[in-house]
Amino acid sequence: MFSRRSGFPAEKNRLSLLLEKKKAAGEVILDLTETNPTRIGLSYPVEEILKPLSHPRALTYQPCPFGLPETRQAIARYYRERAPFGVTPSLHADQIFVTSSTSESYSLLFKLLADPGQSILTPRPSYPLLDYLAAAEAIELRHYQLEYDGTWHLDFGSLRSAVSADTRAVVVVNPNNPTGSYVKEQEWENLEGFCREHRLALICDEVFFDFPLETAVPVPDPLHRKTEVLRFFLGGLSKLLLLPQLKIGWGVLQGPDSLCAPARQRLEILLDTYLSASYPVQQAVPELLQLRMRLQGPLKERLARNLSTLCSALDRSSATILPPEGGWYAVVQVPGTRSEEDWAIQLLAECAVLVHPGYFYEFQREVFLVLSLLPGEAIFREAVGRMRSLL
Repeated sequence: MFSRRSGFPAEKNRLSLLLEKKKAAGEVILDLTETNPTRIGLSYPVEEILKPLSHPRALTYQPCPFGLPETRQAIARYYRERAPFGVTPSLHADQIFVTSSTSESYSLLFKLLADPGQSILTPRPSYPLLDYLAAAEAIELRHYQLEYDGTWHLDFGSLRSAVSADTRAVVVVNPNNPTGSYVKEQEWENLEGFCREHRLALICDEVFFDFPLETAVPVPDPLHRKTEVLRFFLGGLSKLLLLPQLKIGWGVLQGPDSLCAPARQRLEILLDTYLSASYPVQQAVPELLQLRMRLQGPLKERLARNLSTLCSALDRSSATILPPEGGWYAVVQVPGTRSEEDWAIQLLAECAVLVHPGYFYEFQREVFLVLSLLPGEAIFREAVGRMRSLL
């Protein structure tokens, strides 16, 4: 009766079972996996967020497959404002399409680019969401590796090994989740050359782009450079404005006219089929984007302080932090005396601290733990202090 595409595994792992047991017993857990910005005690400018959402113009429906013109113009203005000093951006609103989320943007692009059974190349380690999205579209994910040798970098040998005749696109996450590594300038050049050689589209997920953690690391912005490759840059309000409940995402279409014209024509039909982006939220986007710096500022300060706290707490311990360049996460390598899952279970069982084992993100070797840098500073300090005592 049911399709194979919806047959996701339902079995719970040992960590999830232990967490359920502790919560049922009423135990207070210090959660270092929290990634919901609306649950971490930040102060939001309530009136300024709610006002544009309640405008009477939202009562008139104007279906636009690519999104309202004023919404796309505001998004284009954001990209122009973030352009590096000395760069003259050439981005236009007609290159932008609006969706209900980054997840939907992925699904639309998978429909656009690949037939069932064909493949998309994605990085490993990375967030497991892509596996579910690919399964739902009946396409195959093939993985290339990110390697660490003091800094993270793309392993182009594994990229070449993963590509095949049925591959249609390469996904990069910039910065990566959870490693926090940005794609470097030379890597962009190599990626574009690889995509040209194999006639592949390039999908760049930039949801954490605005959150650099290390100012000494130069962050190239490839969106403002010319390309001969069909490219899509994905973003949304969920991370950019810390407002996941507003459910607006978008994509930027770039490339030569010979590829962009048919891509745009096909996208229009797909977008018009769903028309899923909230109309009242689209109306509010121009005013909401003006709050970007105010909303991001307190979180950026917290991310920096929590990362500093983590480095201080684990200094001269048996753990090693793999320094993130951006994003909301930190990766910690712990001794190989037990498995990642055993470390995570012991931290939860003995210290009431919840972290994710690296295999949740498809790390190909052990032993790594993944921590969110979002929790309140007092909670974070106490949690990493308990980690230190166990290590």
